[in-house]
Amino acid sequence: MERIESGNWASRLRRFVRTTEEEHCEFCSKAIASRHAHLVERATRKFFCACPQCAFLLGGGERFAALRARADALHDFDLSDDDWQGFRIPIDLAFVFRSTPAQGPVAIYPGPAGAIESPFAADGWSRLISANPTLANLDPDVEALLVNRMNGAREYYLVSIDRCYALIGLIRRHWRGLSGGAEVWEAVRDYFTNLRDDVETKDRVHG
Repeated sequence: MERIESGNWASRLRRFVRTTEEEHCEFCSKAIASRHAHLVERATRKFFCACPQCAFLLGGGERFAALRARADALHDFDLSDDDWQGFRIPIDLAFVFRSTPAQGPVAIYPGPAGAIESPFAADGWSRLISANPTLANLDPDVEALLVNRMNGAREYYLVSIDRCYALIGLIRRHWRGLSGGAEVWEAVRDYFTNLRDDVETKDRVHG
């Protein structure tokens, strides 16, 4: 099982494309520890490593948002099969978040080449919030509703968006052939096992 360290998903995501072990703030070039802050650029959805000072100065502005670790399971989530099909997302694995640049909800699902954006109607998002009011508190650009309905699953999570893109990167890295192959779907199962473990650990700690 490929384990991603809890609370450090953005760092793991960056390692899909980075090879250097020593890390530096990408704004001021100061050396930083392996566990450090991350910012996401709202318009491009790119992740950046940041020292504490740059994270504080830039993380709440119009261009960048600071990532905060989050992983909460929604055990009583209200979403019927008909409503899900009405969203016209072609696979049963996706995440939805409020995008500041798009001025509304955006749905993204994984494909062999990476993230694929799917239209998500504002009225559909409104219906979801009406049925599940906790979604109204999602922080734009940095928190998402992660949906796993594959193979009969009905799992719903509120997570920091780096976890979602880590899943996208995992699928892209393991995909083989036309159908993906057994390895990629095993990696997806491991991902959700890890996520469930993180949620259960957090719930025990915070009681």
